Amino acid sequence: MSIAPKDEEFETLLQYLKQSRGFDFTGYKRPSLMRLTKKRMQRVEIEGYGDYLDYLQVHPAEVNHLFDSLLINVTGFFRDTSAWQALANEIIPRILAVKPDREPIRVWSAGCATGEEAYTIAILLAEILGAEGFRSRVKIYATDLDEEALNCGRQAIYSSKAVQELPEELRHKYFDVSGKDTYTFRNDFRRCVIFGRHDLVQHAPIPRLDLLICRNTLMYFTADTQARILARFHFGLIDTGFLFVGKAEMLLTHANLFMPANLKYRIFSKVARISMRDRLLVMADSGNTEASNQIVANMRLRDEAIENTPVAQIVVDIQGNLVLANRSARILFGLTSHDLGRPLQDLELSYRPAELRSRIDQAYVERRPVVIPNVELIRGEDNIIFLEIQVIPLLDTNADILGVSIVFNDITRYNQLERELQRSTQELETAYEELQSSNEELETTNEELQSTNEELETTNEELQSTNEELETMNEELQSSNEELHTTNEELRLRTEELNRVNIFLDSVLTSLRIGMVVLDNRLSIQLWNDRVEDLWGLRTEEALGRFFFDLDIGLPVEQLRGTIRAAQLANRDEQEIILDAINRRGKNIRCRVICTSLTVSNQPQGIILLMDERQE
Repeated sequence: MSIAPKDEEFETLLQYLKQSRGFDFTGYKRPSLMRLTKKRMQRVEIEGYGDYLDYLQVHPAEVNHLFDSLLINVTGFFRDTSAWQALANEIIPRILAVKPDREPIRVWSAGCATGEEAYTIAILLAEILGAEGFRSRVKIYATDLDEEALNCGRQAIYSSKAVQELPEELRHKYFDVSGKDTYTFRNDFRRCVIFGRHDLVQHAPIPRLDLLICRNTLMYFTADTQARILARFHFGLIDTGFLFVGKAEMLLTHANLFMPANLKYRIFSKVARISMRDRLLVMADSGNTEASNQIVANMRLRDEAIENTPVAQIVVDIQGNLVLANRSARILFGLTSHDLGRPLQDLELSYRPAELRSRIDQAYVERRPVVIPNVELIRGEDNIIFLEIQVIPLLDTNADILGVSIVFNDITRYNQLERELQRSTQELETAYEELQSSNEELETTNEELQSTNEELETTNEELQSTNEELETMNEELQSSNEELHTTNEELRLRTEELNRVNIFLDSVLTSLRIGMVVLDNRLSIQLWNDRVEDLWGLRTEEALGRFFFDLDIGLPVEQLRGTIRAAQLANRDEQEIILDAINRRGKNIRCRVICTSLTVSNQPQGIILLMDERQE
């Protein structure tokens, strides 16, 4: 289904906000975003999204006004008082019951806006723990995307209208009168509340939380984005932690991660034991090293399962390159590791023992497996095997073709059985002819006829036994095919999980605002991110694979030889140097270069260079 022109223009606007300011609204629900954007466009008297994008590029200050419209900061002290009362009476006692007396209590107010909810939970905990217990044990993290709202929260100054819903006793106890009609949250309690900018979609969660408050924020995100955020929330909470959301957010479809503790007021407890698949998704999304290792272990398990499959199998991508060949396939066709990545058309396998390229095209067009039966493969003068080749198209979740899996089933045994069956049938026909001749010649000899009939019955029994063996072999072949289909489905699922991990890693590298260059042990460039490209003007495709000291850019790379050599010898020690350089615009700059060793499993695998312009 094609996107309407207006929707395409709106998506272009969101991409511009992401690239120019780092705000990623692509995971938000489109109707709400479009409605709020339209409201702001009416203020500046612009109708089309394309025209508004042009306006933003000419008037950069307008972006701040647009963010104020999109980041809805609706909050207040003790908003929905009954829900906070339930939290104080039911949930906080459960949190304290499993915590030793002096153990810290960690709370995260996600999407805190101007800080009222963060200070509300601070008041609740101070009332329950007492002032001294609160100051010594409690740490509250308050985060939001809106930097202006966070500044309001840091100042902790509120109007008399904002605090009017507070009971007078609490107002006098936790606020100081700081001016005419303004109140300031007491500084000794304020020190326990930490404000910071955090993007729920892109940034890792705050860990080891006892309570996570995110009220009426998730409802603005799409279902997929909600799932990713909830996975991060699950990782951030300890096993006995609780999640407090808004009255418009149910989470019943995420029962594998959270279960209701008080459904009426939308308070949920963490599900500590989840399935292995969900655990991997949670851990991968959190960026945890242990989780990454677990994912790698599962990927290795999957790869070993494919590698040791007794049936020869290869995988060809959509560009026609050989990307996988298991051990059986390498032995059968004499493939080596150097053949991986080569075009299939350059390999003998593409046309011998059967023409594969036309069958691959047929599988792509028909989007179903193509079978090539009884293919003869000559491996020596007296060594001939027979194969049944299956060309299976590989599709992703959007039904887009990724490539093909080609399976070579060895049916030599079954072919031999067929030949034996044919030979037995011919022998049977010969026996019948001999019997007929014997009957014509020896009609008078009843005893000989009886003997011949007995031989015929014996031959029939042997034929029946042979047929039964053939049926058994056919059943075994069907079972093997079913197992192969199961293996292919598991391969597809693992591939999807790997793609999600790769997308996450690509997002991390894209969001990094400092130049990064990764060199292998031979000092050839393996990674050249967008920030380095912007500094020196050398495109990524021009830099990858080149020897670092062959570069002719504004950075005096020869002066880095000693620093890089020191990092290689020091292994894990960081080396830093500041150089005079000329950026791609011809401007003289002071460039700070941090050099450190890249190690994998305690083995040096290369060098990481971090570059940034030093502000004088």
